[in-house]
Amino acid sequence: MCGIVGAIVQRNVCPILLEGLKRMEYRGYDSAGLAVITEDKVLQRVRTQGKVKELEHALKSLTLHSHIGIAHTRWATHGKPSEENAHPHLSGGIDAIAVVHNGIIENFQELKNQLEQQGYVFTSDTDTEVIAHLIYDKRKSGLSLRAAVHAAVHDLKGAYAIGVMSAKEPGCLIAVQNGAPLVVGLGFDENYFASDHLALLPFAQRLIYLQEGDVAELTQHAVNIFDARDAIVTREIKTATPDLYLSAEKGAFRHFMQKEIFEQPDAVRTTLEGRFSAEHVFDAAFGAGADKLFDQVKALHFVACGTSFHAAQVARHLIESEAHIPCTVEIASEYRYKKIIVPEGTLLVAISQSGETADTLAALLHAKKYNYLATLAICNVPESAIVREADLVLLTRAGPEIGVASTKAFTTQLVALILLSTVLARRHGLEARKEKQRILALRELPQLIKEVLALNAQIEKIAPTFADKQHALFLGRGEYYPIAREGALKLKEISYIHAQAYPAGELKHGPLALVDNHMPVIALAPDDELLEKLLSNLAEVTARGGRLIVFTNAELSLPGETVIKLTCNVKEACVLPLLFSIPMQLLAYHVALIKGTDVDQPRNLAKSVTVG
Repeated sequence: MCGIVGAIVQRNVCPILLEGLKRMEYRGYDSAGLAVITEDKVLQRVRTQGKVKELEHALKSLTLHSHIGIAHTRWATHGKPSEENAHPHLSGGIDAIAVVHNGIIENFQELKNQLEQQGYVFTSDTDTEVIAHLIYDKRKSGLSLRAAVHAAVHDLKGAYAIGVMSAKEPGCLIAVQNGAPLVVGLGFDENYFASDHLALLPFAQRLIYLQEGDVAELTQHAVNIFDARDAIVTREIKTATPDLYLSAEKGAFRHFMQKEIFEQPDAVRTTLEGRFSAEHVFDAAFGAGADKLFDQVKALHFVACGTSFHAAQVARHLIESEAHIPCTVEIASEYRYKKIIVPEGTLLVAISQSGETADTLAALLHAKKYNYLATLAICNVPESAIVREADLVLLTRAGPEIGVASTKAFTTQLVALILLSTVLARRHGLEARKEKQRILALRELPQLIKEVLALNAQIEKIAPTFADKQHALFLGRGEYYPIAREGALKLKEISYIHAQAYPAGELKHGPLALVDNHMPVIALAPDDELLEKLLSNLAEVTARGGRLIVFTNAELSLPGETVIKLTCNVKEACVLPLLFSIPMQLLAYHVALIKGTDVDQPRNLAKSVTVG
């Protein structure tokens, strides 16, 4: 996702803009640029393809000095990565408008056609340039910059965050929030805005998070905020707390894994940022040309390893049931060594947290020998090899994950795969009403995750059950079987307990022989059409003296057994497997504490498996 930063300050703004961009590099980008208004009221712009360091190098050859500016890092959606498509985009001459933008303008082609008929000339392939020309056009009637921006955004459809300045009004910046976040930073006779608070922390500790439809007007001495009706409003000022500074430190948490488990509400919120409107998920979130490509998809092949493999297995259930598209899920290390049959119109999807997983990268490269429609990478690291090799990319934007056992990377992968299923299902009968309902559920997901995290104390109390145990069995049915597999993986990774997952219906076909009072059995029991069958399977466990720990969102009474209830109100079944995965993480974490193992760096394992 693109990064925005703007500032109006007493000192030279260029170093501030560069520092803000550097602090958002984790979000992924392919070009960078900034624009400033010099003391003689001339708007100057510098743009480069590639890294922020390229922009920094370009600025060294110039003598720009200004007190006001906006800057941007871009991840291509409309138009290939190039200097011409990099932000900021301009409109006008001596009284030029400069715009930076995150998100997607859905009706940009319609607006572009109208503006071209009025004589506006476009120099890029982006949807952003439409915004600049539209604001400039509104100003022709004598409107102030803020009023022109307010008028222009009423013509825009989509999700976006926008930063604007004008050489005609060199003393103010305008920021707009609509579906993509913006935060305003308050300094001392200096004010700022950015798409991520991390960009502002060196400069401002008082923060205002803009709400939907807000238009903020920043001058050096004041910030005024107007709502969607153009009424001036007051928004809460929050003081940056120490945890905001600790993205690469444990802070108040005992381990990185614990910290990353509790970061999941924010990680999921960031994954969703700017990727849907109130009505539908954006095809363009997956990259330029994704809309036409998705029209042709008739089958999917997933390749992944470990935790990412489990995410793909969950996605298979969702996509086949919703989009009615056949899916296969291959362990990446096996993919290269088997006969591959690629039906016409097959999309290959490679999933990796690091983007450097050797087996997954090798599978992606091997796939180029076959007649795949295209390749899609779902990944957390923008500059990774897998991202560079894929035709389309959806970045999960989970932020740095330090603990070896993946937590927030897994849940953000599941979110990304829900988005993928939605855009595919839309082409195969998903009703507009259902898609709107899905989007509402996704908006609520961060809060639902917080409610599940509140089970932490209950789960901590059952961890001593595992103190003397060497084995554990995990059970699930349907899409909860891969969640059970993920739970077993977490437990074995960090507690060194041998854990195995099975489809619950398979118990009587062998695993039941292992069950006794020394074998904890962890069961996932969602309130769905398979619940009764699952309860029959669990009765087989209790009949053999097994010790059950059941996670459920149903009203269950299992006397003598441990039942932990997820009380969150879920409106869309597709998000429920994600919510069930979080207690598995907490259980593994607390058992590892009981066992006294190295939680963040378990023996024999590495965070990024870069050897085949």
